[in-house]
Amino acid sequence: MTDASQDMKPKSTITSYIPLIIIGVVAVIGAFALRDYLSFEALRDNREALIGFRDNNFALTVAVFILVYVLIVTFSLPGALIATLTGGFLFGTLFGSAVNVVGATLGAILIFLAARFGLGDKLKTRMEASEGMVSKIKKGLDENQWSMLFFIRLVPAVPFFVANLIPAFLGVPLNRFVISTFIGIIPGSLVYTSVGAGLGEVFARGETPNLGLIFELHILLPILGLCALSLMPVVIKAFAGKKDLLK
Repeated sequence: MTDASQDMKPKSTITSYIPLIIIGVVAVIGAFALRDYLSFEALRDNREALIGFRDNNFALTVAVFILVYVLIVTFSLPGALIATLTGGFLFGTLFGSAVNVVGATLGAILIFLAARFGLGDKLKTRMEASEGMVSKIKKGLDENQWSMLFFIRLVPAVPFFVANLIPAFLGVPLNRFVISTFIGIIPGSLVYTSVGAGLGEVFARGETPNLGLIFELHILLPILGLCALSLMPVVIKAFAGKKDLLK
């Protein structure tokens, strides 16, 4: 190997970390600088101005809202839930859900690509050699990518940024990540967007919305049913494998 090639290798490695470093720095700064602006109180206090701007500039409002949502997701900024509520407040349940899903999916794609560009192969190798829950998820994704991708999107307990990073580190194809993200976040988005759509009445009563709604049984059970449905191919494959062993 020549001296020139040896010099190039460290530089390319350092360059690959730049997107994740930027995301990390902005996330830390944003956690302190923006927490008062991306809050329920900020939405409540500025609701009339937001509605007035939307009524006069609908297309621009949609574009700016999606851009802000993308930035929130990409940089893991505080306020993703508030953004989802705002989507419902400004655009109603159905259109608001569509806008929220588009913004969240675009943001997820950006952080997925940044993670893959920066740490993909190296962490993939380490995770393959690890033990415990991470290795189980890795094995499950390798053998049943579609099922596991939908599962980690549908389970409310899996943080959104975790569901963005794990597939990037495990070498999941981009098209599968995009499709499973877009479809998998629809149920949760519908729930919280519908809460946002009713914020006008909540504000009028001087109350705060029930953000734990997704964990109520009448909401949680259908989502858990979708989780179970997403894992059916895994169960069937495992059952078929046991039958083959008994022959």
